[in-house]
Amino acid sequence: MRYSQLRAFHNVARHGGFSRAAEALNQTQPSLSDQVRKLEQAHDTLLFFRDHRTVRLTEAGEGLYQLTQRFFEVEDTIDDYLGRSRAAVRGTLRVVADSAMHVIGAIGRFRQAHPEAFVTVQTGNTEEVLRRLRHYEADIGVVGNLDPAPDLETFDLGRTPIIGIAAQGLLPRGVRSLSFQQFNDWPLIFREQGSRTRANLEAAAARMDVRLSPVIEVDGREAMREVVASGAGIGFVSEAEFGHDTRLVRVPVTGGDLFMQETLVHMAMRRDVPVIRAFKRVVQGMDTGTATV
Repeated sequence: MRYSQLRAFHNVARHGGFSRAAEALNQTQPSLSDQVRKLEQAHDTLLFFRDHRTVRLTEAGEGLYQLTQRFFEVEDTIDDYLGRSRAAVRGTLRVVADSAMHVIGAIGRFRQAHPEAFVTVQTGNTEEVLRRLRHYEADIGVVGNLDPAPDLETFDLGRTPIIGIAAQGLLPRGVRSLSFQQFNDWPLIFREQGSRTRANLEAAAARMDVRLSPVIEVDGREAMREVVASGAGIGFVSEAEFGHDTRLVRVPVTGGDLFMQETLVHMAMRRDVPVIRAFKRVVQGMDTGTATV
């Protein structure tokens, strides 16, 4: 197995085809195809399904691609280490968050400190955030109430209560909070399975021997907020995620210890990736409360 063969395979997988990979590497397509073919023959393993001009990774190819992402990332880290005295932080920082509101301030400061870096922000529930981190589809995650894991490194972003939210005018005048028992008198709107907000709510209700039954289940926080704003029922978010939507009112939850512990997380083995290291320095240099606004 040669370095050039791994490099050829990695770029074909990364760019989704031989012609685009050849263009990116400034090589001829036959030369690149030959490198991949020799890698497959040397290990008697098919890495790509080839269909006319398109290619798809086989199961073996998917596994190898996860390894080569780590391999070439380490190569980039070594290059950065050797040139750290002169190098600026470049490249793309991929953030995936249960709510981007928790790192908006940090992202702004990161861009000020490193103007040559590009930032992408996507949203997803905790399960999706961790899946993307572990599949090298994201660099930084932000999640609520994270269970410890040996492959993850974390930084505490602070603790906020979970509250109910309702459309203006849905609750009778004078009702400013509801207990767990009272929530069953109203139609409840829950996030999808995998949402930590939902999991914490259901766990707290179970501790109080209350069964909460949603009438609507919505995939994603923003979609849930829109359904709530329509007057369809009561949903739940952390206090920090309430925002400034004038269509909605806060409904504090009484009688239970209901909160979200927001956490910044990345893969422990990737702590020396330049964009991850630089973003963590920004977050750690801020007050915890500042990082969440």
